[in-house]
Amino acid sequence: MAPLCSVFRRYLKSRGLKYTNERADVLDAIIARDGVFEAEELLLELRRRSQRVSKATLYRTIHLLQDAGIIVQALFNSKQSHFQLIYGRQPRDHMVCMKSGRLIEFQNEELIALRNRICRELGWSPVGHRFQIYAVSPDADGTKAPAHKGQGPRSQPRSR
Repeated sequence: MAPLCSVFRRYLKSRGLKYTNERADVLDAIIARDGVFEAEELLLELRRRSQRVSKATLYRTIHLLQDAGIIVQALFNSKQSHFQLIYGRQPRDHMVCMKSGRLIEFQNEELIALRNRICRELGWSPVGHRFQIYAVSPDADGTKAPAHKGQGPRSQPRSR
């Protein structure tokens, strides 16, 4: 698999655009993150690192990265758009608590198999997917959730 910067460079070149230092900084910051991120968080992180990227450049670059198939938008609440790096990564699915905003990541082989079967039946080639479950977690009501065994949920705090 080609490095992400090469993939992004080729995409930009195909659109007659340049791979600038600012776009490289945004891509590097996204690669360094694990999981879901908000654009505003990314902007603050870049500024903390003294990297000069304007808000407009950040949002344009995020849009280009989506178009290139490198990141996807994942809307977990109505206040802020969340994004996630997908290129070269296993699918990460999410469960979101509607009361607390708690976000759980999980992977499920049955879901991947279902995706692949549906694509095969329709003559398509799967390249990824996004699956979100909206629910209410037991700890949102003050009760403790049972420990999950095996591969799967990893809790992430909700960004505000």
